[in-house]
Amino acid sequence: MSAPEKEAAAVRGRAPGGAAVRSRLRGYAVFGLVAVLLLVVAPLALPAFRLDELAKYLCFAIAALGIGLAWGQGGMLTLGQGVFFGLGGYAMAMYLKLQDAGGDLPDFMVWSGVEELPALWKPFGSPVVAVAAVIVVPVAIAVVLGTLVFRQRVRGAYFAILTQALAAAFVILLVGQQGLTGGTNGMTNFYEFFGQDAEAESTQRTMYFVTAIVLGVLYLGARQLVKSRFGRLLVAVRDGEDRVRFLGYNPATVKTITFAISAGMAGLAGALFVPVVGIISPSLLGVVPSLELVVAVAVGGRYALAGAILGAVVMNYAKTSFSEEWAGGWLYLQGALFILVMTLAPKGAVGVWEQVRDAVARRRAVPDPAAAAPKVKEEVPA
Repeated sequence: MSAPEKEAAAVRGRAPGGAAVRSRLRGYAVFGLVAVLLLVVAPLALPAFRLDELAKYLCFAIAALGIGLAWGQGGMLTLGQGVFFGLGGYAMAMYLKLQDAGGDLPDFMVWSGVEELPALWKPFGSPVVAVAAVIVVPVAIAVVLGTLVFRQRVRGAYFAILTQALAAAFVILLVGQQGLTGGTNGMTNFYEFFGQDAEAESTQRTMYFVTAIVLGVLYLGARQLVKSRFGRLLVAVRDGEDRVRFLGYNPATVKTITFAISAGMAGLAGALFVPVVGIISPSLLGVVPSLELVVAVAVGGRYALAGAILGAVVMNYAKTSFSEEWAGGWLYLQGALFILVMTLAPKGAVGVWEQVRDAVARRRAVPDPAAAAPKVKEEVPA
């Protein structure tokens, strides 16, 4: 292509790389629109109760973002994300219960007959330790688990079953430690959150903004990670792990790092969930809640980070709405939706939108045969 032709193509928006620039600009525009909806429109339009519900959905969206990174980009189907969600949630709950107790034993320990604060609880009297543990503990456990599992080249269904078993074991452990974790009931009745009334409308509104901003920052960070060299290597591991190994890279390290980042996101989501909803219990962390997050990511589109967030928000909103009218049948509807998506639209809602958009673009690109036919100049007889 000559210089004048390149200049003309740039003016028409078809210069080399122009499509990527336009796609990036559209991405920023969509992100800005969603940010305005969440940070401006929703707080003004929704009542306090519905705004609290939306904050809860955004907490699940943070955990789903981690699943989208691990499963959609790295090919690691994790069915035990509730473990890391619970670790972050319990770490925050332990600090809040000690803050409410004011130096005494938390209420559920008194009911359980505990006479002295357990040694495991004592460090969580510090907010610095509690906030650090929200991320450090899930990441550390994910690193240990990933190092042991991925070096043995455990992947696919075996890795999924392993994480599912971990979630089931975690719930059994929490339920069995009544005096340490609150047992089946978990922890609730948080009255103070970093010096503020935890039940006040102003505090709940602040928590909504914090959750929305954290989700936006994590999305931008994950998006940048996917577009980086590490992200391209992660996708290469997903599509051909053995080939990546033959090229001299260590897929176990790549997958462990990604798994740890996903766990950290889930831990942070659990920590935000506690002050937003006011409870953390084993029923929120087991196999079923973990599977629901995976279903939400699949419905939204596991290959796109935005799809994972969209799926989490839409599915949890649908769960709330349908459960109010059809409490016993929601799980059947959710299972049927998952089957339909995986069979008819493996890329989820975002994938369907991309297919429609590409089809429209291809149709517009096909020239009209009548318009493309060369015109024959009529000869005037002498």
